[in-house]
Amino acid sequence: MERDQLADFLRRRREAIHPGEVGLAQGPRRRSRGLRREEVAMFAGISVDYVARLEQGRSSQPSTQLLGALARALRLSDDERDHLFHLAGHRPPPTDGLAQLARAGLVRMMELLTDTSAVVLSDLGEVLAQNPASLLLMGDQTSFTGDRRYLVYRWFTDPAVRATHPPGAHERHARELVADLRTAVGRHSGDSAVAAFVARLQATNDDFRRMWAEHEVAVKRTDRKTLIHPRVGELLMDVETLAGLDHRQRLMVLTPADNETRERLELLRVLGIQEFTQAREMFPDRETFPDDDIADRRFHKDS
Repeated sequence: MERDQLADFLRRRREAIHPGEVGLAQGPRRRSRGLRREEVAMFAGISVDYVARLEQGRSSQPSTQLLGALARALRLSDDERDHLFHLAGHRPPPTDGLAQLARAGLVRMMELLTDTSAVVLSDLGEVLAQNPASLLLMGDQTSFTGDRRYLVYRWFTDPAVRATHPPGAHERHARELVADLRTAVGRHSGDSAVAAFVARLQATNDDFRRMWAEHEVAVKRTDRKTLIHPRVGELLMDVETLAGLDHRQRLMVLTPADNETRERLELLRVLGIQEFTQAREMFPDRETFPDDDIADRRFHKDS
């Protein structure tokens, strides 16, 4: 780990980002160039103290998950992200035909929706960025690796993912995922990495193989679905999807479809703030928290 080089790189990248690029007002009181440390900490979901220690070369070796969060917060390119991992003494995550970074424009739009759940997705179904409200709703969806980065893969291989939807909706939702993937694969014609991903999924799950053979093609741009949250129960959500110009990335926004859901989401927000406060009191010097606290921590920092 090259602490001094890592510190210099992080500081320079922070100072190079104009506040407007991430949806922040310049303001007459802003004296520092670029982003403030507390703003990077908020976007990355870590403590301001840990950001300061990283920039001062006083930190312990950051984890790969934390480096990924910093790369997203600082809008690093693939080359810059790999450089960050090398400086921290880690092997960079593999880059293949499937890997993408969330586009700055979609991220800015997402971050403006402070009280509404929103995520940036690739056309293959990888969550590339989330706002704090979506972290409360669905947990951290950006830390998966390998084929598990893609929702369609997790849906067909992980019962816990299917448990987030009512059993009666499983067949419909599965077909929508497969039809959406079929559409995306058409855009990636000739991409061996995409073809290999589909082949692995076919070999893994009989239901996926059956639905894939039916060759249904469709992109779901608007929907109403019921999500089952482990803490507040059923949530009826309206889903709107805005695609980018080349359809390789999209912004998905989820809003409550009725008053009961709105009240349950508010309860979830309150629970998150309470747990964040308790965690900070128990671990005042801790720079990161367990994965199941990420949503609460990020939401509180943005409130």
